[in-house]
Amino acid sequence: MDPLTALRQYTIDNNLDKITRSGNEFRFGDDYLFPATAETAYRSKSGQHYTLESLVHFVTNQHLRHAEYFANARQLAISGVTLPDRKELLDYLTGRIESSSSIDVSAKVVYNTLRDLNAAPPGEADGEGQIYANDEKEIDPMVNPVKWIKSMERPLKDKEQILCCKNRDFYSVLTAATKRDEERQRAEALQRKDNLVAKSRIERGAEDVGLGLGFDGAQKTKLHLKGSKIGEGVPIILVPSAFSTLITMYNVKDFLEDGVFVPTDVKVNQKVVKSDCVTVQNKFSRDRAVTAYEVRDKPSALKPEDWDRVVAVFVLGKEWQFKDWPFKDHVEIFNKILGFYLRFEDDSVESAKVVKQWNVKIISISKNKRHQDRAAALEVWDRLEEFIRSRSR
Repeated sequence: MDPLTALRQYTIDNNLDKITRSGNEFRFGDDYLFPATAETAYRSKSGQHYTLESLVHFVTNQHLRHAEYFANARQLAISGVTLPDRKELLDYLTGRIESSSSIDVSAKVVYNTLRDLNAAPPGEADGEGQIYANDEKEIDPMVNPVKWIKSMERPLKDKEQILCCKNRDFYSVLTAATKRDEERQRAEALQRKDNLVAKSRIERGAEDVGLGLGFDGAQKTKLHLKGSKIGEGVPIILVPSAFSTLITMYNVKDFLEDGVFVPTDVKVNQKVVKSDCVTVQNKFSRDRAVTAYEVRDKPSALKPEDWDRVVAVFVLGKEWQFKDWPFKDHVEIFNKILGFYLRFEDDSVESAKVVKQWNVKIISISKNKRHQDRAAALEVWDRLEEFIRSRSR
């Protein structure tokens, strides 16, 4: 039996009162006898092994505050258990945990029990009546080499220590898998966008020659509007380029397509690459028709014909967002473009004070209840579909 295991057994069985000290030895009832200075298998954070004397003093004074305990240990000239080791060591000795990464299995030294000592033949015990590890008869390596080798073996790690997987980091694997998935999604989105643009060009060409091709009249009418109506091509949704807004190019796809709000800083920490244009699909349509939209955050890069395709904008609540827009004022902007303002439901009223003066729909989401995001995204799409239908008449 090694000292650490014996001390743990006596602590769990509430038999600490049966551990007595006689000179430089600790007697564990009628079972074990160990040197007080014997090193145990428990290793401190600094790499030193605690002696049995230190652990017995620690576990018998566990009720003291750490400062009082350390002062008492110093007074008795005993090495104290440091604060970083205190909780885990106490949990192990009292049986709250079965093992600890601080236990060095290779450092365990096994001592004979007192019963073995009393039954041992004369000459095998030392002068103080104590038998230390390795009391077996000496094995002749020439006679039985395999048994001799096994007798010299010492376990370095047990199963639990191996399963701890210290210093193993699989973050690079996760990063590589995430990057590959994002590249696949971007390629699919680009392909869908190309298909939609090609379909739009075919329909326009057919109209020019009088063939009247198209899926239905409503869709053709939507693409051939005049004046303030929607222009030809894929509709555009504008979002702010500022990080201070809830919706950005980083998280707009998660919110509008999947109905899940992911904060921008989380996406940035995930090393998500920001694109100049993101294609999102309306998967919440009432008529089950999937419609694609382009999302951009740089209005200055839009051409005059591109502005005819802008159908919605997520506002920041700041006047400078509309600088250099080809419109006279806010009345004209939100008469031709549907405005949304995304906010947290528990934000102050002052944060939306300016926005309330505009013809903008305020969408509120929770900071913590992510299951409610889908309803907010659905409200955005419902409003947008209704807005587009009204401009197509």
